[in-house]
Amino acid sequence: MKAYELLYFVDPAATEEIRASVSKRIEGAVVTPGGVVDNVEDWGKRKLAYDIDGLTEGDYILIDFHADPTQIAELDRVLRINDNVKRHMIVRRPDKD
Repeated sequence: MKAYELLYFVDPAATEEIRASVSKRIEGAVVTPGGVVDNVEDWGKRKLAYDIDGLTEGDYILIDFHADPTQIAELDRVLRINDNVKRHMIVRRPDKD
């Protein structure tokens, strides 16, 4: 398994239930096929460099995890179809293998 990190943000006006369900769905997409979530950091609200979907701020969450490289495409698909996730980025971390 390889080390990855995922950074995504949701609308800061979203309720706590929405943020929890998004986080649970993403962690499930990592863990179900055999991945391991190492760390979850809630960065809170941050100002965006430019407007995205009319938003000037985003509520950021960073997830460090280990997964099989074949799982990344499915995780990316889950993130793309979730309307609450405005933007995301998955990065390979060779320094944490």
